[in-house]
Amino acid sequence: MLKEIITSVQAYFQAHRFIIKHRLWKWILIPGLIYTLLFCLGFILFAKSSNAAIEYMLLKSGVKEWMEKMQSGWLSFLLIFGQVVLNLIFFLFYFSLFKYIFLIIGSPLFAYLSEKTESIIEGKDFPFSFSQLMKDMVRGIRLALRNMLWQTVYTISILILCFVPVLGWITPLLALLVECYYLGFSMLDYSCERNKLSTAQSILFIGEHKGLAIGNGMVFYMMHMIPFLGWVLAPSYAVIAATISLYNAKNSGNTPPGKIDL
Repeated sequence: MLKEIITSVQAYFQAHRFIIKHRLWKWILIPGLIYTLLFCLGFILFAKSSNAAIEYMLLKSGVKEWMEKMQSGWLSFLLIFGQVVLNLIFFLFYFSLFKYIFLIIGSPLFAYLSEKTESIIEGKDFPFSFSQLMKDMVRGIRLALRNMLWQTVYTISILILCFVPVLGWITPLLALLVECYYLGFSMLDYSCERNKLSTAQSILFIGEHKGLAIGNGMVFYMMHMIPFLGWVLAPSYAVIAATISLYNAKNSGNTPPGKIDL
């Protein structure tokens, strides 16, 4: 899996050179600017609601009142640390919901961008079909809803672990890995669909190549550490990098024997 993660990370550098060489900037900037605007608005809403939600949970559960009665510096530290962890988990959960909304809205464009990337790599055109585009969009929405459901189940399970001493400290990392996997999953599925894999086959295939999905999602999140520019570039770069990484895996014979051959 580590090798696949490295391959997926390297694909971002290949994607950058690919975009420059083939002058794909208009396909990067338009969805990127829309994404950045929605991201900023959503983050403002999250910042206002997150602290209030945590405060409400502490009051209703009686934890805050109990901690005040105990008057222990060590317990106060654990409470503050727990609030930080909860904020991180909530942020990842918010980011997850926001991501799926944007993937649903942008699915036609991302499907086209993935198709265009592979057509340039292979030097052949994929004939445009409006009916196929609609099918791709419906599939993208269905898969996004499916992934959102499963990720929510995992996130709630991780959220419960937050309240376990010591073990709860690693929950943000677990939540991040889950988030990276499902984001990369969505980006890789555009190529899987184009190669005529059914939804079930796509789930099986990407499950066998978790490293490609996790690596793609990791770089996507790291790009958000660069304010504005990283936010603008991240979505389309992730689509192109996913297409390149899966194409490289297909042509290097990394598909598992006896499973699915793209």
